[in-house]
Amino acid sequence: MSLEHPAEKNPKGKIGRFERFAELASNFTGSAGFSLLCVLLVAAFVVVHLLHLPMEWQHLAGDAMGAVSLLLLALLKNSERRAEHAIQRKLDAIAAALLEQQEGKWGTAQNELKAAIRLEDRQ
Repeated sequence: MSLEHPAEKNPKGKIGRFERFAELASNFTGSAGFSLLCVLLVAAFVVVHLLHLPMEWQHLAGDAMGAVSLLLLALLKNSERRAEHAIQRKLDAIAAALLEQQEGKWGTAQNELKAAIRLEDRQ
């Protein structure tokens, strides 16, 4: 287990398997297919309760909803933190480049600004 920011785990700029999976999960959860899956899951939960099916079925429906919620929380939080870090690095690079331009001194800020482009795809 690592307590580092998800965007800073890999100094080479490559994303790992979990980060790739989290990004795919984030893309999937934003799709119409996932919305339909959630509606079906909630409908199944309601039907199980309305039909007064055995308690095992009610537990199964509730546990399925809880498991999906917990999994989504972990995956989406990872994706959110990486995107947040990429945005902050871009803002820092823009600010440094503007400061260099204002002072008339050109340094490493332009290179950092170029490196920040599409940073969220590499983390």
